[in-house]
Amino acid sequence: MNYISNAANELTPTNAVIETILSRSAAKYYDRAATLSDDEIRDLVRIGTSAPTSFHLQNWRFIAVRTPDAKALLHPIAWKQPAILDAAVTFIIVGQLADASTVPARLAPVVEAGIMPAHLVPEWEIPARGLYDDQPQRQRDEAVRSATFGTAAIIYAARSFGLGSTPMIGFDAEAVHREFGLAEDEIPVMLLTVGPERAGNWPQKPRMPVAEVLSFA
Repeated sequence: MNYISNAANELTPTNAVIETILSRSAAKYYDRAATLSDDEIRDLVRIGTSAPTSFHLQNWRFIAVRTPDAKALLHPIAWKQPAILDAAVTFIIVGQLADASTVPARLAPVVEAGIMPAHLVPEWEIPARGLYDDQPQRQRDEAVRSATFGTAAIIYAARSFGLGSTPMIGFDAEAVHREFGLAEDEIPVMLLTVGPERAGNWPQKPRMPVAEVLSFA
């Protein structure tokens, strides 16, 4: 593996994945004339759904806001942030409350693919029920956790495609829930703008030194 040395004389392995991660930054300025095709949006979400979820729940949903009418609906309830109008697409990242009863259905394709033997399905469902049944806070925590994992995967996928992105928490959650028809068990976790950038965006900002955030036990 090849390594590079940064300004702090820390050695970092070089490959396309790591370079994508280290070069990502939050985009503020987007090319308003740019668009993404249906297939490009599907590719981003397909990659996003490869992220991990507890018990393979896949308890997430993604709403791609990209038409002028949909952007106009989202913009005022997203604190009128310009990126909502400027970016090619804004994903409403939806987390679904963890529901252990969905485990057999989620695992059915895994069994069909020959990855998991069928007799193991109850061994996943039973502990999932013990973890989530009648535990509303834990159900909500898992919705946010899964949605965040999926969002991170989309962010890095977008960067690998040469696109900018910005996760955003500035929005009226109740209004987004209402105006975009979310179900009772769904939470609008965050917004994610994605699209080709225009000039003026900053590079990735320096982070805290590893020594300040890492301890060994």
